[in-house]
Amino acid sequence: MKKLFNNIITHLSLIYKIVAMVVTSVLILLMFPHTDRATHYNYSVGSFWNDDDLYAPYDFAVQKSENEVEQEEQNIRQQSLLFYSIDSSAHSNASKRLDNSTLGWQEKKQARYVLDAIYRIGYIEQPADVNDFANHTIVVLSGTVGAEHIGSDYITPNRVEEYVVRYGWGTHNDADIESRAELLRREILVPSICYDPIRTQLELDSRLSQIKYDSRMVQMGELIVAKGEYISEEKGQILASLENENNTRFASHYNATNHYIGQFLLCIIAFVALYMFLKIVKHHILDDDRKITFVLFSILMMAGFVALIERINPDLVLLAPVCMIPILMRVFFDMRVALYIELTTVIILGNLVPNSFEFIFYQLVTGMMSIVTVKGFERRSNFFIVSIAIFVTYSVIYTAGMLSQDTNLHGLDIQRYLIFFFNALLTLLSYPLIYIFEKVFGMTTALTLLEISSTNTPALRELSRRAPGTFQHCMQVANISEDVINEIGGNALLARVGALYHDIGKIKAPLYFTENQNTGLNPHNKLDYEESAQIITQHVRDGIELAKQYRLPNEVTDFIRTHHGTTRTGYFYTMWLNSHPGMTPDPTVFQYAGPAPFSRETAVVMLVDSVEAATHSLKEPTRENIQKMVNNIIDSKISDKQLNYCNITFGDITRIRELLAEKMANIYHVRVEYPTVKGQPDTAK
Repeated sequence: MKKLFNNIITHLSLIYKIVAMVVTSVLILLMFPHTDRATHYNYSVGSFWNDDDLYAPYDFAVQKSENEVEQEEQNIRQQSLLFYSIDSSAHSNASKRLDNSTLGWQEKKQARYVLDAIYRIGYIEQPADVNDFANHTIVVLSGTVGAEHIGSDYITPNRVEEYVVRYGWGTHNDADIESRAELLRREILVPSICYDPIRTQLELDSRLSQIKYDSRMVQMGELIVAKGEYISEEKGQILASLENENNTRFASHYNATNHYIGQFLLCIIAFVALYMFLKIVKHHILDDDRKITFVLFSILMMAGFVALIERINPDLVLLAPVCMIPILMRVFFDMRVALYIELTTVIILGNLVPNSFEFIFYQLVTGMMSIVTVKGFERRSNFFIVSIAIFVTYSVIYTAGMLSQDTNLHGLDIQRYLIFFFNALLTLLSYPLIYIFEKVFGMTTALTLLEISSTNTPALRELSRRAPGTFQHCMQVANISEDVINEIGGNALLARVGALYHDIGKIKAPLYFTENQNTGLNPHNKLDYEESAQIITQHVRDGIELAKQYRLPNEVTDFIRTHHGTTRTGYFYTMWLNSHPGMTPDPTVFQYAGPAPFSRETAVVMLVDSVEAATHSLKEPTRENIQKMVNNIIDSKISDKQLNYCNITFGDITRIRELLAEKMANIYHVRVEYPTVKGQPDTAK
């Protein structure tokens, strides 16, 4: 049991990564809507078939299009029989209504002529949803016997005016005729031919049930569409029918559990591939649980965005700003990591969205463009440049795809360009997200480094005010370190910022450091060597405290910790040995706490810091003396094992020797003495 517990503790970081990947995969699957679609063919009517020849895998029926079925239903509704029954009491009921009306005796007499004429033929109800009722076939039932007629065989409400005029009721004024006809329709007339909606609906349902939704059968092995063939409406309907048949057959054998297991394994495979890449190429990212958490959270965040859009409207899935992933990864890491994480994200999401090929192609190409559009993200304007590049790339891909399929631009959908435009706008959210992720995950980007590289920051202003000599030393080390890193490779901006702040601990006791002693007074003269050494080494601890006070990033604080590594205060250590022959000092008194540098940048700042400070002590700063001094300092760092934990090669060290010797010689070279004219005073400066 104890052995198992020890193994768990030893591999705790690996266990965390495994659990994090598993949980991320499960959450991604749970966010996306359930789908049971089978094979989907990438095509559109009016384009060309780009895949291989497609043959029917089995017999299936070609379904009619929605327009065809709708048109057939419409025809049936217009041609379906309308059923009516005879109401023999309608005439007498209408006469009673007329007698009870407020019309005068003479008008009632004239109206009765009209009434009798209408009922001799029959007054019929006209359904509102029937067009061309006059020519529509109706069935008039008398008991159980029915007789076919057409609507014009009877008097409809629209024909009442005709009989008012024919029997001379009223004047020849149109308004008068209309008002009398309306009076008859509204208050007197009762349909003698009554509409029977139940029988009519039964007849309509019977006819609609006989509609055939299949137009023809396709036999197994029959060629459906050949490669490069134009996809007409008919071909498109055949392909749609095959897809529907695939879905039906797929659903009959569909197992939700197996489906989720398969999707889960695909996600895990993608994450394992990412893990292997980071382990081989960028192991320092894999060793930092914060960075792994950040990567997985970013992928999960984008998956949630895509899943939300897919649930609302799958056709708008390209609205999701997937390019935020490579942008964020590019800002926090580098181009290779950004590209590989983008690839992993697109593979996972492409397996969960409709039109997978289209989605993957769009996102991969646009993601690569967003990574390489600009060299870095040191300026806010770069985000707008990338956003424009994303919109242009999406648009070009879509336009090129339409041209390759339709060979013209008539089929372009303006809505697609609007989707691309809003996608590019949403990508700008990556800028505030960078700030949030920096604070949440404790990481540093070039944007933050640029902000604190200004000499107008509170820490550097205080250093310049209280320790001007140290400030100038830091500026010199920053400039040289940046140049060296640019030559051997690495993060030059990080090296520069780290060098600017590496000695801020000297703010606490500036006069105990020679670069700030401009009065000839040295306070170390009143102290013993142990006390002096303690004051000197204290500036590292003070620097770490000030870094926390000024909220400097951890990456910058690392330069404060490591710029002396675990070396000794050479001057006071040597002086103590000379004054105490045969004795051994307490090593903790004269030694810095460290640690030793663990990156190219911190190692370079250590070397430049030592060389730049030592150069001031040269009485004769000739090129030969400077070269010798540089070699001695670098050799001493190597012998003290200060460069054992950073990824610097022998070739890098050789190049650093050359660069430091050259730069120190250029900075501290002895000026050539100007000649003077004999017999004249020396005015040359």
